Amino acid sequence: MSVPHPYWLRDNCPCADCRDPRGGQKLFRIGDLPDGLTAVETAEDAAGLTVRWSDGHRSHYPAGWDAPAGPDERTEHAKRLWQAADFARGLPEADWAAYLADPEERTAVLAAVLRSGFALLRGVPAEERRVLRVARSFGYVRETNYGELFDVRVEPDPANLAFTSAAIAPHTDNPYRDPVPTLQLLHCLRNDCAGGDSGLVDGFRAAALLREQDPAAFAVLARTPVPFRYRDRGTELTAERPLIGLDPRGAIREVRFNDRSTRTAALSALDPAELDAFYAAYRRFAAIVLRPELRLDFRLAPGDCLVLDNTRLLHARTAFEPGDGTGGHRHLQGCYADLDSLSSTLAVLRRGTAVLDELEALFEGEGSGEYLGEAVTLAAHMLQAAALARAAGARPPWWPPPCCTTSATSGAAGGS
Repeated sequence: MSVPHPYWLRDNCPCADCRDPRGGQKLFRIGDLPDGLTAVETAEDAAGLTVRWSDGHRSHYPAGWDAPAGPDERTEHAKRLWQAADFARGLPEADWAAYLADPEERTAVLAAVLRSGFALLRGVPAEERRVLRVARSFGYVRETNYGELFDVRVEPDPANLAFTSAAIAPHTDNPYRDPVPTLQLLHCLRNDCAGGDSGLVDGFRAAALLREQDPAAFAVLARTPVPFRYRDRGTELTAERPLIGLDPRGAIREVRFNDRSTRTAALSALDPAELDAFYAAYRRFAAIVLRPELRLDFRLAPGDCLVLDNTRLLHARTAFEPGDGTGGHRHLQGCYADLDSLSSTLAVLRRGTAVLDELEALFEGEGSGEYLGEAVTLAAHMLQAAALARAAGARPPWWPPPCCTTSATSGAAGGS
């Protein structure tokens, strides 16, 4: 039989000599493989493919081991692109207590953040610093010059427009950072002023519309690095990235849009024709972002915590009237976190669900069969054996000895 590319196949050998069975990390380097590597002997059946190599190594590849991976979960191809009307029946939301208690509820919330770009947790106690607990329920807090959390309220000497009562147009938070914070959380502690509603725009949907309606403008924004900058008395941050970031295959992977923080003076190196093209594309994209049908508006009430993908969604707020001289009637606390931790937590939750599904299938399938002619099923016999073992004080075979047990505890602005 013909064997796929020998180095590719040998590089992916899953045996315990080639990969650590605990984490799957490779135990050899690509340069360790000999020149002229070939397959000396092959055998394939329903169980998979077995290969003996010219260097003497033997590999077995189970059936289905090389199933192609799905699309990059960070790109448009793994997302549900939306406009406001798509949420006419309600927002992706969950009760905080149910989220903590039910793995399926937590899975649904985290999956919504990845697929739709946001989710809303209701009933999070309206207490100071509680937003950190929310972030640590799926990952780690990303500390910035604003600290591990930040307060979004009117300040007497604001260093950022977020700390005023002014309306804020749809934007990416902290576009001047490299890397940009990939998740933002906003927890409402108080909101009894007039105005101050929150808004979201799917930046991937806006970019896809630009690509559909003006491919040349889309190409300009995807290839032109734009300087972003922030400075105050103790901080100076800069980053230079296109407004629309693509993966190597040309799929939308990031939108970085914040015209409050652009420093387009640094584009002076572009010639007049390039500047004409950039500004025409920039203005066209900005007009799409502001289309009313793309903007989802809602009001955060005390106890609501919004989790949003800051590489994709643009968030906004309407102006509000402070209820007193300090503007204390609208108070959000926010923090930053990262998508990779959320994705990891979601994958582990789904792994547990998959194991339970497999066990259920075993019990309902082979487990329903007769046990050696006795008046019990295989499943009933297994459960009886397990109950007797537990009663006798037996430990599971995977239980670590006491010396090996470990414990661990898991342990920002421009938001609106």
